[in-house]
Amino acid sequence: MVAEASFIQTIIGVGILLFAAKLMAELFLRLKLPIVLGELLAGMIVGPFALGSFFVIDGQHLLHINSEIRVLGEIGAIVILFMAGLEMTPKEFIRGGKASFTIGTLGVVIPFFAGLVVFQMFGFDALQSMLIATALTATSIAISIQVLTEFGKIKTPEARLIIGAAVVDDILAIAILSVVSSIAGSEAGIEGIEITDVVFTILEVLGFFAIMLIVAVLVIPRVITPKLWRAKGSVEGIATAAFFGAAALAGSIGLSPIVGAFAVGMALSTAQVFEKIESYVSKIGLIFAPLFFAIIGAQVDLRSVNLEILMLSGVIIVIAIVTKLFGCGLPAMLFLKNKQQGMRVGIGMISRGEVGLIVAGVGVTAEILTSEVYSTIVIMVAVTTIITPIWLKLEYRKEQRQNATSSSVT
Repeated sequence: MVAEASFIQTIIGVGILLFAAKLMAELFLRLKLPIVLGELLAGMIVGPFALGSFFVIDGQHLLHINSEIRVLGEIGAIVILFMAGLEMTPKEFIRGGKASFTIGTLGVVIPFFAGLVVFQMFGFDALQSMLIATALTATSIAISIQVLTEFGKIKTPEARLIIGAAVVDDILAIAILSVVSSIAGSEAGIEGIEITDVVFTILEVLGFFAIMLIVAVLVIPRVITPKLWRAKGSVEGIATAAFFGAAALAGSIGLSPIVGAFAVGMALSTAQVFEKIESYVSKIGLIFAPLFFAIIGAQVDLRSVNLEILMLSGVIIVIAIVTKLFGCGLPAMLFLKNKQQGMRVGIGMISRGEVGLIVAGVGVTAEILTSEVYSTIVIMVAVTTIITPIWLKLEYRKEQRQNATSSSVT
């Protein structure tokens, strides 16, 4: 009976979130605002901490974000990053390797050390500061990808740099999270840190991604071919199995599952079956992408917010925006030799996501972070997620106006 109730709760939740997301998407399309922002706000409005709290049946909220719904959200993130991988060939990724690695590394190092220094100045101890700083590192590009796709800009130099740098960023952020989590879980604490262990963990994560990418590029296009799979739906089914399998493999060794899905997407970007898979996965994305954003929105709880939390949130948000905007935007300007495109890379990297929330969860579970600090991290993730699509869209609107003006002059 418990399992059946949980199942019914899940399907009700999915129905409400999808309906609300699509309703808000229609509204935001007519208002000429980012659709993804509408989907995010839909989750916040109908979530269990807002309107959802008023609808109670048998002592349970009508919309409850249970573990099954969270899993569906994670699947949504995997699908989005697989779609992003399809837009970038391995050659393009390697060609942009130097720029992607530099920007991705700076996008982790600068927010981490800025957060570490500032929050120790605010009186937080070293471990608390380290956890907050780790939450500032990882970029969530699912939202930026949606905006770039919406504007038909997914193949532009800045889009490729955002995607490449964000993959490096995500890998390094996961490596730092692995180190910080082990420190948080050990009795020795910060005093027990061995620099060699830290370096080994980071190299281990980078090495795994490199191996997985090479294997995916060499093996997957040979396995997923129309000659081998002729039955209707076989190519699509095997491709889905491949990116879920790679996501599971990445997750099993402590990497973000989305990194595995991205690697398989990139491997299939030059395959014979590319068009068939792209058409198929874009249809899956119509369901899983809005569901992912609505689920993120539904988990934002602003009920316990007070003046102290708002002030601390303000500091974290400023650090989150400034460190990514300049830490990623300035080097991007140098690599792209274009100020506007470089600025867009910085803006596209601002949004934080699931890694920030995971870090906050680790800190609360280990009783290192207070509920107030947890709330500030959640607010930072929510605000940066809302700001990014609006800012990015404004930048592209400005470009459209400039192009229209210059064409009317000529």
